[in-house]
Amino acid sequence: MKTEFDYYYNNVPGKGLCRNNLIYTSLISKDNKTFCQWYYNDEGYHGGHNEVVDPQLMEEKFLREVRFLNMMHYHAKDLIPEIKDIDYKNRKIYLGIQGVDFWQRANCDYNIYDAIVPDWEKQMLTIFETHAKLGIYKYSLHPSSYFVVDGMLKSFNYFFCYTCTDKLICLDDVMSHISKDRRADLFPKMEKMGIKTNKTLEFATIQKLAFQSFKTDFPDHIMDAGCSIYENTPMPWI
Repeated sequence: MKTEFDYYYNNVPGKGLCRNNLIYTSLISKDNKTFCQWYYNDEGYHGGHNEVVDPQLMEEKFLREVRFLNMMHYHAKDLIPEIKDIDYKNRKIYLGIQGVDFWQRANCDYNIYDAIVPDWEKQMLTIFETHAKLGIYKYSLHPSSYFVVDGMLKSFNYFFCYTCTDKLICLDDVMSHISKDRRADLFPKMEKMGIKTNKTLEFATIQKLAFQSFKTDFPDHIMDAGCSIYENTPMPWI
């Protein structure tokens, strides 16, 4: 793609420019109409805080993103951004957007979400319900994992997703996916739930934990509703 791109960061109040993602390098076109997930360990972007440095793991994350974006495109393409191009050689995924992500639009403050997308709660629960019905366990729930296009939430960041056909994991396997700030919040919740990082877990258990973790970024009742959707939706064998 010939469009010119810049690094993409979230400008977080009190913290300044923060990487939009720990895994890949985030790029945005100069006209703010295309977002690029570049599954490459770019030192200029990560600045010494690189989480995933194993090329094989980066390849696995890229293929996982492609797998689930394509699944969503087939079953519910209105819930994800337009897939403009996938460059398999360079591990780049290009998504059609309209400006910065949902979290950034709200100045990284969930009290402002209503002003950005008045019915965001209904839309988000529809996304959760769709994931559950498709058998997708999605653990990257951060509000920066959504763009807003024509007033509609568009979900992405599927590199941290699984279905029941995948091999079960323990949290030690994926700790690089979780920011240090979130780990500090997560570990007490894990202790309360009796979860050990070195023990293999059911995907449903990790999904429940993810909803608990992201109560720092969303109202509690939305995360509780998401958890309830998964608990009450029969997961298909995909």
